[in-house]
Amino acid sequence: MLDINDIRKRPDFYVNKLAQKGVKVDLSAFLEKDKQRRDIIVEVEALKAKRNKVSAQVPVLKKQGQDVSDILAEMKTVGDQIKILDEQLSLIDRVQFEFMAGLPNIPADDVVPGGKENNQVVSIFGNKPEFAFTPMHHVDLVEKLQMIDYTRGAKLSGNGYWMYRNDGARLEWALLNYFIESHLSDGYEFILPPHMLGATCGYAAGQFPKFKDEVYQVKNDEAEEGFSHFMLPTAETALVNLYRDEIVDESLLPHKMFAYTPCYRKEAGSYRAEERGMIRGHQFNKIEMFQYTRPEDSDAALEELVRKASDLVKGLGLHHRITKLAAEDCSASMMKTYDIEIWIPSMNDYKEVSSASNAGAYQARRANMKFRRKDGKAVEFMHTLNASGLATSRVLPAIVEQYQQSDGSVLIPEVLRKYMGGQEKISAK
Repeated sequence: MLDINDIRKRPDFYVNKLAQKGVKVDLSAFLEKDKQRRDIIVEVEALKAKRNKVSAQVPVLKKQGQDVSDILAEMKTVGDQIKILDEQLSLIDRVQFEFMAGLPNIPADDVVPGGKENNQVVSIFGNKPEFAFTPMHHVDLVEKLQMIDYTRGAKLSGNGYWMYRNDGARLEWALLNYFIESHLSDGYEFILPPHMLGATCGYAAGQFPKFKDEVYQVKNDEAEEGFSHFMLPTAETALVNLYRDEIVDESLLPHKMFAYTPCYRKEAGSYRAEERGMIRGHQFNKIEMFQYTRPEDSDAALEELVRKASDLVKGLGLHHRITKLAAEDCSASMMKTYDIEIWIPSMNDYKEVSSASNAGAYQARRANMKFRRKDGKAVEFMHTLNASGLATSRVLPAIVEQYQQSDGSVLIPEVLRKYMGGQEKISAK
């Protein structure tokens, strides 16, 4: 959530910043209601102070034998006024809250305006693989090698699902072990969070209310409407809520962690012909990195997350690039994002395997997460950052396609072989 105090001071700044993210907003009505709200609060507090003062005098006057009927009648009128004003305040609060909750984060100063057309490639690793034979699509390869069973995956759960088998399951698990070992060696805490989260978690992460229909909702039989829980679309949604409604000591920061979970996505994509297979799906495995930092440390933390994600792909020897996203291509909660994009030969395109993002204080405000400075006095909002480290559903197709051989086999990247008993390649059974 954005800083309401700063919006009051610099409304034009926020209008311009949000426009860079493709959001046209008029803050005049909101600020007018905000002034009305603050005026009501002043009036209510004055009336309550008056009521408290008079209420304390009534017993004394009664003891002195004075008639207090007029005073009690006046206090009843004051009470009625307070009730009316409280109802007005409650209505304004609800409208103002919904307005603020719907505003995205503003882009960082070094993020260019516009959409995907303004994304900037900042680095490239390796070269596009060249083949002396006609390369196969990863879907055909993994089916021929009995690594993935799309037919039975769809049989079990419908379109957008698949099932790992044989060396496919082993390669998937090897990738996860490789990622986990790397993060542990860098001192990150390993977390296995619940997959089913309370609805409040989605709000704190910035995914609700706008994107609440894009998750798998778990209905509460006791509730007349809405839902109580949902299946996490990414482990970020869980990790960003660890310190919700807490004030932690500065000594805790930075807190670096990672989590393994399947990710459940209701909106799996367009299913275009070139995106068949594992490129888009309703369920996939992912290691998610996350950091809580002090405000002054978050820029460096973002660079660290970008480097870590890219190093994982480099370790696999896969051609990829790092792209800095333009404002409109960043997600709603993020002020700056870098995508690590891996080359998929059959698509003749790069596909994102990690988005490393800095939310600044946006999520911390929504979750009311603060830290106390070492001086014991100053209390500030933390900064939150996240990055995939990595999602496997596009890494595995990239391995299969970039490492395919003329005989239809697939070489296993050296870094993964120790997790597969020393096996060097996957061949047809």
